[in-house]
Amino acid sequence: MQKTNAMRELERAGIGFEVITYEVDEDDLSGVHVSEQLGEDPEQGFKTLVTVAPNGDHVVCCIPVAAELDLKAAARAAGEKSLSMMHVHDLLDATGYIRGGCSPVGMKRRFPTIIDEGCMRYGQIFISGGRRGIQLKLAPGDLVAHTGAAVAAICRKG
Repeated sequence: MQKTNAMRELERAGIGFEVITYEVDEDDLSGVHVSEQLGEDPEQGFKTLVTVAPNGDHVVCCIPVAAELDLKAAARAAGEKSLSMMHVHDLLDATGYIRGGCSPVGMKRRFPTIIDEGCMRYGQIFISGGRRGIQLKLAPGDLVAHTGAAVAAICRKG
């Protein structure tokens, strides 16, 4: 398997991770589908969403795959007046990743990152490996430390 930027960056940092591969369903790229396919708890699977601040800066948000991002809470955690979702067509240029394969690790540039506080309930979480069909399993504390992420409640309460 060809290594992704996310794998190379974690290896360089000396962070342990496990690579998990899965069959990509182009009709359903959702993280919930991936968690179900792999028999994982969807609360342990984290999707990576990229947002845009009013000044054009990007903020990366990682939340459980079944959750919805609370843009107001994320903006507060990022110290921004507001945040909006980045258009999917802008994702590759900004991050080097495509929808369904966006990882908080190994982007073209390092952006401020916020990870939902629910990650700390688990010894290991799953994030995208930087390509569709690849997940990385790692300790949330390692991800937080490596990305310099803030940990905050950024999911919409239903």
